[in-house]
Amino acid sequence: MAKRPQLTGRAAILAVVVCAIAMSLAYPVREYISQRRQISQLQAARQHELENQRKLEDRRRQLADPDYRTRELKRRLHYCEVGEKCYIVMDQEQAAKRQQAQPQQAPAAPPWYQTLWESVEAADTGKGQKAVTGEKKNDGQG
Repeated sequence: MAKRPQLTGRAAILAVVVCAIAMSLAYPVREYISQRRQISQLQAARQHELENQRKLEDRRRQLADPDYRTRELKRRLHYCEVGEKCYIVMDQEQAAKRQQAQPQQAPAAPPWYQTLWESVEAADTGKGQKAVTGEKKNDGQG
């Protein structure tokens, strides 16, 4: 008996048809998959935006409440109602932070009359020194 060839004409035509079908379906399947991925991303973004919208709506309702606004004015800005006495109590950590945050101020100069009186006393006792006013000293540099 004669040996049949493994690749017949029918098999070759069948292979070409299967390849053609696969090639014609590859692009639509790829587009379908990318569109499904895009749909899921858009749904996630929509959920995120709906959540943001819900939070903003809650915040709007909260700010529309006059009691909430009054509480926030008192808490954040330390406002007081007319006739109310308000106190701010700080713990040790807050007091330390506040002291560190304040710039160190140089001691204030004494009043002019005290300086004048001290200069008169110094001149009287002979311990006075001539004051250097806006004149530059000549250091030999120049």
